[in-house]
Amino acid sequence: MDIRGMRRDYQGEALEEANSSVEPVGQFQTWFEQARKTDNLDPNAMTLATVGPDGRPSTRIVLMKSFDGAGIVFYTNYDSRKGRELQANPLAALQFHWPQLERVVRIEGMVTRVSPEESDEYFNVRPVDSRIGAWASPQSQVIPNRGVLVANAAKISAKHGIHPPRPDNWGGYRLDPDCWEFWQGRTSRLHDRLRYTRVDGGWHRDRLAP
Repeated sequence: MDIRGMRRDYQGEALEEANSSVEPVGQFQTWFEQARKTDNLDPNAMTLATVGPDGRPSTRIVLMKSFDGAGIVFYTNYDSRKGRELQANPLAALQFHWPQLERVVRIEGMVTRVSPEESDEYFNVRPVDSRIGAWASPQSQVIPNRGVLVANAAKISAKHGIHPPRPDNWGGYRLDPDCWEFWQGRTSRLHDRLRYTRVDGGWHRDRLAP
């Protein structure tokens, strides 16, 4: 199979300084709302990149559950590989890809856990199956077969019914960005890239070559 010829020319709208927000959260809000209105599946899906103590990077897809000026929030098992890596090195990167809009957003910053109260609030509005699943899965650990998960879920369901509490090792993280990049695909590979860097409590915006 020869995949060298697999390409398409991007025809996205221009991303100019004059028509973009002077601060990144406003720009992200605009692009995210546009992504929600397209046919994108899971527009809040994002790649999370972390680095282990051995310097080896790893990525996975997680779902953004909220964002504001304080950062971007996602939830997971604290004992998972990403949780352990964030414990050792709290610097991380996120990436959103919205192919229908020919757009990518890259975000870098420091990650901290959200408060237990914030984690409880989100956990309690999850579907009951998802809450049981948080208990049933020893995330990132080796298991002999899927039956282990099914059996664990049955035990938790029998114990807690439809009101399982939040496990102590499950909760939220907030990435506090110090760098954002907005990428818009353009024709002839002359893409638009605007970068926002935190400087003295504000944001400096510049343009990067594609």
